[in-house]
Amino acid sequence: MKRSKRLQTLCGELHPCSVFADVGCDHGYMAQYMLENSLCDRAYISDISEPSLEKARRLLSEYIQEGRVQSFCCAGLEQVPRDAQQVLIAGMGGEEIVGILKTGFLPPRLVLQPMKNSEKVRRFLLESGYPIVRDYTFSDGKFYDVICAELGQTPREYGSLALEFGYDNLFAPGVDFLEYLRIEQEKCRSRLAAAGEDIPAVSEKRKRLTEALHEAERNLR
Repeated sequence: MKRSKRLQTLCGELHPCSVFADVGCDHGYMAQYMLENSLCDRAYISDISEPSLEKARRLLSEYIQEGRVQSFCCAGLEQVPRDAQQVLIAGMGGEEIVGILKTGFLPPRLVLQPMKNSEKVRRFLLESGYPIVRDYTFSDGKFYDVICAELGQTPREYGSLALEFGYDNLFAPGVDFLEYLRIEQEKCRSRLAAAGEDIPAVSEKRKRLTEALHEAERNLR
């Protein structure tokens, strides 16, 4: 299994369960990790791309022969059985993830890694009464968000900053998130300097980044 920091981080968020599902499974590495480490009894893999799904089938051929892996060429959760207890959806846009969950189902546990529009994912989960238990940013060549949600857990209070940037990023900040904020602040500063005039949307973004940085630094003390 190729162990990039991104894959290692996602693996670290997966809990033992009976039935695991990887939506948009690509090469099938995450199902392989769960099965090889006895973290699940069975796995479902799905992908809208038949060529990608075939790669995963080859990787997991032994488990497929044993009846422990079922594959589905479909959009999102369209054909995935609803007995999946933990679902991973990684590497898609936030709006796409929300669409998958709206038209599919909400399992007992979700591990999500949106590539953009993370705020829309957070908002959908919270409006659906689905408590977010982990919500942070990490770096692996670029910055990624991870959002873990679990039914039955105590909901956390999300203000507007937490919705935009992630709860754990603000209240238990890591170095990757602080670096992200400073890089984004510099981008805004450079853009405003190059324009030679105010750009309201950029100024507002810079203001929000500054507020998030102050909140995160305050909680480091």
